[in-house]
Amino acid sequence: MSNFRVLLFFLWLANVAAWGRGPSYVQEACSVTRYRDLCVRSLASFSSSAKRSPSKWARAGVSVTLSEVKNTARYLEKVKTSRSMRGRNGAALLDCLECFQDAVDNLHRSLGVLRKLTRNNFDTQMSDLLTWMSTALTDQDTCLDGFDGQKGGQAVKAVQNRVQRVTYFTSNALALANKLASTGEPA
Repeated sequence: MSNFRVLLFFLWLANVAAWGRGPSYVQEACSVTRYRDLCVRSLASFSSSAKRSPSKWARAGVSVTLSEVKNTARYLEKVKTSRSMRGRNGAALLDCLECFQDAVDNLHRSLGVLRKLTRNNFDTQMSDLLTWMSTALTDQDTCLDGFDGQKGGQAVKAVQNRVQRVTYFTSNALALANKLASTGEPA
């Protein structure tokens, strides 16, 4: 039993030493984002593969964001189907669904570019990607604007919360893409 305790002590000591080396890859990558805690939680699983690659972190950020945007779009579709929103809120919800479809399209385009970055076209590719990412964020903000000043109780509040949360993911992904663009290197 004594050897087991010694082994545990050395394992603990190794972990303490690892913590002292500074921030992890994901913390380092997420340092450029506005919503760091969300970034670290959502991208931690990519740490061992992305390491210090701005390209891989941008790809991971856009991929996770695309998934979140699709989930929110499905949620909005369910709210529409439930017919819990009528009048102005119903119209705002329809606009929101259209905005989210546009956001999905722009995020797909962005992910496609990130998968095929080249040195020769890097600046143009990044310019397009940053435009599409910014447009996706604007789409989400436009969705939120449709509910401004509206009364609607819990259904409206729930939609606003879901959409607001996804804007945080998109903002983080855009920051990671900006970081990549600032490096001037596709890999």
